[in-house]
Amino acid sequence: IAGMLVAKGLPGFIAYGVLVGEVIAPILIILGILTRPAALVLAFTMVVAWLMVGTGKTFALDAVGAWAIESLVYFFVGALAVAFLGAGRYAMVRDPAWK
Repeated sequence: IAGMLVAKGLPGFIAYGVLVGEVIAPILIILGILTRPAALVLAFTMVVAWLMVGTGKTFALDAVGAWAIESLVYFFVGALAVAFLGAGRYAMVRDPAWK
């Protein structure tokens, strides 16, 4: 990821954001800890992924006839839904401040 960022003219240390956005944020969402901020981080990560690799595929179809950025859009919309709805009653924490 750092190599891709450097090739796009961005600093390589931004690759640590990938760790936060694609590993830590989903774990927090699954556990129900800081769900809304973690979901917003995940949604932002999907926007950055689309800007880096998907802009040329926005109006294209893949080999099986599906929208080429379909999975990016699903993860983005899902993250927005979790950000708007919150953790719900199955969260690991009971304090509303941590949900």
